[in-house]
Order: sequence, then structure tokens, then C-alpha cells
Amino acid sequence: VQLQASGGGLVQTGGSLRLSCAASERTGGSFVMGWFRQAPGKEREFVAAFTRNGVMKTADAVKGRFAISRVNAHDTVYLQMSSLKPEDTGIYYCASSKSWSTQSTRYDSWGQGTQVTVSS
Repeated sequence: VQLQASGGGLVQTGGSLRLSCAASERTGGSFVMGWFRQAPGKEREFVAAFTRNGVMKTADAVKGRFAISRVNAHDTVYLQMSSLKPEDTGIYYCASSKSWSTQSTRYDSWGQGTQVTVSS
């Protein structure tokens, strides 16, 4: 599965952005799809993902501010980001996995990444 992420940009603190990730083929919702991010000089970290039974999981750092949604018919997953902070700055990647995990090593397909920059 190839993934294409889009929607990043520059936003001020407190602003919002919506990221999109489209799969290149129909998966019928059989894959776990999630978002990770990587700030300069830091390791890639889990942001949010859907479990196979449709339960949304988000990292503590973004809980209450970010929400993930998915349209299985289009194999597209979205990340709605609100109340953005400078520490949310980084490259955001969508990824898919055959099994649920918050570990990036368990995801085997990755989008190219989209830059999110939050100015203070």
C-alpha cells in the first residue's frame, strides 16, 4: 500500500490544520492507519491511530486537541489538529500496519511526510 499525505503548512499558535492521507489501493479498512511525527533532532513518535475495530487512540501530548478520522470507502484517514502549539512542529507521517501498535517499527507502509510548523 502506498500512502500520500498532504495538508501541512505554517500556522500560528492556537490555530488548526487538517492532514489527509490517501491509500493507493482499496484496503477495505483491513489495515490499521495512523499518524506519527518527528521533530528536528528527536525520534519519530506516535500521534494517533485507529484500531481495527474503529477505536481511536491518541498520544497523551495531543489528547483533546487532535482527532483522527477515517473514511474506509476511500481508504483515507484524516488528522484534525486544533489548539496547535510550537511543540507540535515537525514532519507528520501517515502509516499503515496489519496489526495495532503505537510503535513505528510495526508499521510497514509510510507516506512521504508533510511539514507542520507552528509559530509562537
